[in-house]
Amino acid sequence: MTEVSHQTPNVNSGDRNTGESDLPADVPHPARMYDYLLGGKHHFAADRDAAEGALAVFPNLQIAAKENRAFLMRATRFVALAGVRQFLEIGAGLPTTPSLHDVAQQIAPDSRVLYVDNNPMLFVQARDLLVGTEQGKVSYFDADLRDPERILSSSVLRETIDLAQPVALSLVAVLHFLEDGDDPYAIVDRLVAALPAGSYVTIGHPTGDLDSTTAVLGDDFRARGMPAQQRNRAQIGRFLHGLELIDPGLVPVHTWRPDHTPPADVTDAAVSIYGAVARKP
Repeated sequence: MTEVSHQTPNVNSGDRNTGESDLPADVPHPARMYDYLLGGKHHFAADRDAAEGALAVFPNLQIAAKENRAFLMRATRFVALAGVRQFLEIGAGLPTTPSLHDVAQQIAPDSRVLYVDNNPMLFVQARDLLVGTEQGKVSYFDADLRDPERILSSSVLRETIDLAQPVALSLVAVLHFLEDGDDPYAIVDRLVAALPAGSYVTIGHPTGDLDSTTAVLGDDFRARGMPAQQRNRAQIGRFLHGLELIDPGLVPVHTWRPDHTPPADVTDAAVSIYGAVARKP
């Protein structure tokens, strides 16, 4: 896999292939399904069919997707207001408005953002949709969370992120795609170990704690060839060991510093995702 780096306004890419042939349109993909659930436009019939099938199993899936996205935006705002100017989002998925860089650069125009995903469609659309401020930088890189060394050693990361300065690492709606056999805790530990003191880690992870029917949803994903590892609150909390949890801790994502009182249908069971922000001491 070669690494290519070039600049278009203030967007930098490093990817193996910007064509969509790597990701067949007739096979559903979680990122495109997520885009469909969020009301986006970057999905195919197979993704819509799979998403509708998942909704039949867990009707609150669209609520969960939207609340998960809103949590990421609030967490990004919190970290930016705390003074962090570098952001690394792994498992970024397809561009959605607002995206992480929109929030970060609205607060601090000089913020530098690196999106990482193994979805070639991200790079097809990135030049049009992932464009930030002139003062800052927005980059994207084709890599898999299962290969943290490739992410950390990439020239794109080095050109975008200074690992001597605090970084906000976002792992939202991606850790459940790591099965136990992938050694997920070691992967996250390796990423966190590379961050300097004063960095932040944001996670969001589906759980079966709050609604047992989500287990059936996981079965549905696996039947379609997509990994889906549910974890309970204690197992999710292990990803943040050694870090300082920011109040209110590890909670259902819609209850993490909400901007307003959630509608009546946005319940813990409907969302079924735990989220947290933690600081590296």
